[in-house]
Amino acid sequence: MIIKTFIEPPIDNNNYLIIDEQSKEAALIDCSSIDVHDKVMQALKEYGAELKYILLTHGHFDHIAGIRNIAAPVYMHKADLDWVNNVNKFLPMFGMPDMTPPRIDKFIEDGDIIMLGNIEIKVIRTAGHTQGGVCYLINGNLFSGDTIFRESVGRCDLEGGDFDQIVESIETKIFTLPENTKIYPGHGRETTVGWEKMNNKFL
Repeated sequence: MIIKTFIEPPIDNNNYLIIDEQSKEAALIDCSSIDVHDKVMQALKEYGAELKYILLTHGHFDHIAGIRNIAAPVYMHKADLDWVNNVNKFLPMFGMPDMTPPRIDKFIEDGDIIMLGNIEIKVIRTAGHTQGGVCYLINGNLFSGDTIFRESVGRCDLEGGDFDQIVESIETKIFTLPENTKIYPGHGRETTVGWEKMNNKFL
């Protein structure tokens, strides 16, 4: 399995391209900016891969702004649909121009398995940053969106946020994973479950 990371505006978002080397199928986790398009296309060409899915960790504008430029089915939890449909309501808070709300092609649920070639992608719902926030567990790697960062957690002061809920999600859904599980967050550098258990001051 190949993991390519693209750090893009507007808030140094991590966009992750996952490629199954055997089937040459690929999935893009979050799509923060139109600028990521060319980098994704170049990587797909380099590995001879085909993009099968765009998998969203949640519906905040900085994780969805580049979707309109990439042709692939978009998956997300339905509880964040209001964030997507009303994206222009929130953009002024961040000094961002209006954008066309992207399409969502399929709603996912906690426990769903998405196949990428022979690789299983498990959906883990981790509400708290948003009500529809999810993580994706792939071969011992957790793509956590804005649920957990290195030594921090996602903000909970926006609509649908709940600090007690995000703590519960992390403690019951993430900290129950093996300690060597690598965490790829929506912003910032990688960490592990074991490191966060020992060093995350919010938990």
